[in-house]
Amino acid sequence: MADTKEGNKTSITGFILLGFGNLHELQILLFLLFLVIYIVTVAGNTLFILLVVVEQHLHTTMYFLLGNLSCLETCYTSAILPRLLASLLTGERTISVSSCLVQFDIFGSLLATECCLLSVMSYDRYLAICKPLHYAARMNSRFSFQLAAGSWLSGSVVNTIAACWLSQLIFCGPNEIDHFLCDYAPLVKLSCSDTSRMVLVIFLLSFIFILPPFLLTLTSYVCIIRAVLRIPSSTGREKAFSTCSSHLIIVTIFYGTLFIVYVLPDTAALNKVFSIFYTVLTPMVNPLIYSLRNKEIKEALRKALSKIMTFITNHNLFSRPLL
Repeated sequence: MADTKEGNKTSITGFILLGFGNLHELQILLFLLFLVIYIVTVAGNTLFILLVVVEQHLHTTMYFLLGNLSCLETCYTSAILPRLLASLLTGERTISVSSCLVQFDIFGSLLATECCLLSVMSYDRYLAICKPLHYAARMNSRFSFQLAAGSWLSGSVVNTIAACWLSQLIFCGPNEIDHFLCDYAPLVKLSCSDTSRMVLVIFLLSFIFILPPFLLTLTSYVCIIRAVLRIPSSTGREKAFSTCSSHLIIVTIFYGTLFIVYVLPDTAALNKVFSIFYTVLTPMVNPLIYSLRNKEIKEALRKALSKIMTFITNHNLFSRPLL
């Protein structure tokens, strides 16, 4: 790995992502496990997006936002798992500084976008449950598109600034990152430049762009729970809560693991384990949770499978003689 010199400092040109390299005897097993997870994640989220696009009765704000979430998590997983799979299969753990920064920019932007998108989805559920008479007027297709676009844009801004600033730093060793992905904190620790001003500015930007979505999500669910508890009948409470329970599960898992990784004291082994939850497992289980707990999605999936089977039967795709 070539080094370059700037002044009296030697700048490294690549990092070593340690990942799960210490588990030598489990490399093939981990490769197969993550490969299955990746295939299930991409297939599940792609199927969810297709259902939302094809089925007319799913053309609502809630499913439009869920489709955005599925698209985001497909991109999210694809920014991390292919690189990890190649590392587990070949044992090659080196990554150039530029590639590492690109991965951080994509991964971080999608992470921030998910924070914003989850807050928009919680606001949508708040209006549907607490302000049902105003829901159609407020959450029209144009406004929901603007909220989704704003989530993608605002999520990209703060992380792109951070990535551009990181690209100006000098990394002079050690060059080992005890993680399976390029994240902000490990990169800052490896820099031998003065990062105090950058850390302060990025903290302020994160405070401005990330904290409001979290507070909006929290406030929305406090209002939702209060409104549901006021419903006199148990059937009404169950029906109202069923419309947002899936989203609440996802929000709890997502923010719970983020809190452990980024707020609690830094422990590399613990961070790697919990990072798997929000980078790998959550994108895989999201479509399953929404599908299994949603009658409309299950009905749309049943209709789609019925159409496919009818098409296969009518065209005798599996019974034609081979010439």
